[in-house]
Amino acid sequence: MGKVTGFQEYGRELPQKTPVAERVKNYNEFVGLYSDEKLNQQSARCMNCGIPFCHSGCPLGNVIPEFNDAVYRKSWEEAYQILSSTNNFPEFTGRICPAPCESACVLGINKPAVAIEEIEKHIIEIAYSKNLVKPVAPLIKTGKTVAVVGSGPAGLAAAAQLSKAGHTVTVYERDDRPGGLLRYGIPDFKLEKWVIDRRIQIMEEDGIEFKCNVEVGKDIAADEIARNYDAVVLAGGSTIPRNLPIPGRELKGVHFAMDFLKQQNKRVSSIDVTAEDIFATDKDVVVIGGGDTGSDCVGTSNRQGARSVKQFEVMVQPPKERTAHMPWPTYPMVLKTTSSHEEGAERFWGVNTKEFIGDENGELKALKVSDVSWEIDVMGRPIKFAEVEGSEREIPCQRVFLAMGFVNPQFDGALEQLGVELDERKNVKAREGIYRTNVSKVFAAGDMRRGQSLVVWAISEGREAARKVDEFLMGHSNLESKDAVNQFDQVFYQQV
Repeated sequence: MGKVTGFQEYGRELPQKTPVAERVKNYNEFVGLYSDEKLNQQSARCMNCGIPFCHSGCPLGNVIPEFNDAVYRKSWEEAYQILSSTNNFPEFTGRICPAPCESACVLGINKPAVAIEEIEKHIIEIAYSKNLVKPVAPLIKTGKTVAVVGSGPAGLAAAAQLSKAGHTVTVYERDDRPGGLLRYGIPDFKLEKWVIDRRIQIMEEDGIEFKCNVEVGKDIAADEIARNYDAVVLAGGSTIPRNLPIPGRELKGVHFAMDFLKQQNKRVSSIDVTAEDIFATDKDVVVIGGGDTGSDCVGTSNRQGARSVKQFEVMVQPPKERTAHMPWPTYPMVLKTTSSHEEGAERFWGVNTKEFIGDENGELKALKVSDVSWEIDVMGRPIKFAEVEGSEREIPCQRVFLAMGFVNPQFDGALEQLGVELDERKNVKAREGIYRTNVSKVFAAGDMRRGQSLVVWAISEGREAARKVDEFLMGHSNLESKDAVNQFDQVFYQQV
């Protein structure tokens, strides 16, 4: 490695953030960049650990020690080439990935892990500044055409890889601009939309065509898509939100989180909002759901000027550190305090919402809730809860955002018309490693296939599905396989 004793000499440091009082006044990204010196020091913390578990911790299999070494040596083109060999969109993962690679970092056994995510973001931003990010599609095409349905991270990754293989790719997106939840789910203060537009421009220069405002199965028949293309990749995501069907659900003021977040993202981009406005301004807000989407609702509510923000989670509060049941290098289910929580929110665990209470005008005015206690199994997992006697109470609020995750993809429309099989969770049935559905030349990837997950998993799914499509079309594929991303290390150890 670049500095063998770096992990002993330097501690983990993250870039400075804009102070809370200032950043909640706008929707801009607020995490700064390292100085050249700090970037050099943080990359130097990567150990010569022998077996880099970070590779397996990352769903993409990013070759992390090697790009850290290149960063330390300030070999920017090498760092970019290593990183982009496994990850099509480091500018996305470097901003919004929960960094499972860091949970698997060997240094993390007894010290704070290497700041892999931030280093990754710096590599791609430096690469853009040095004009290293360029179209990669070959001039000679295969003559094969592929339709990708959905332009979220899985669809974009599949499109990028298929174009790289020489196929002619068309991406269909039902929204007015490409990006999926990257554009209309992730708030701008975590991912400004020029970051997406910059990448889309590169993809268009690669010859990829984006057809927006086109919902396959509605604006164009799904079987027409299947007839007109040599292969189809379904990457529409898991878009049906989990509901809370309790008394009062119909009251005004109770909304799905994504309806709220999408509207604000449109306003920031100066796009007209056609539905009835959803605002948290001067309201007492309760966010139901403790994940990242709930956190995004907290941050957006604070920026809109909510009077108060509370976040409820029915599960028990996670531990602050690893327990015996979540040893290194597994991904630990520990308490996560996001930047949105730092900006202001009361958080509650073990709270069950029983009823939405309205006024005479049908407007939400309160929640009826109760505390719950959980029975824990021998592995430390909650398995059954019971209401705490005498804990029922009312919580005043005028806005509730349901952020309890997503259950499955939308079936009516494209999936129904194509006749694809679903699995027991109502996701598209396409076995991992194959990615092919029961319908000839139709493949599936991303949340639509595996269920709601991380952006890094979506990119991995898109890449792997593209490789299988390429094999289907050409009989073989030269696209990188996730199984071979650590080829450098395999060859190295064989030589040793």
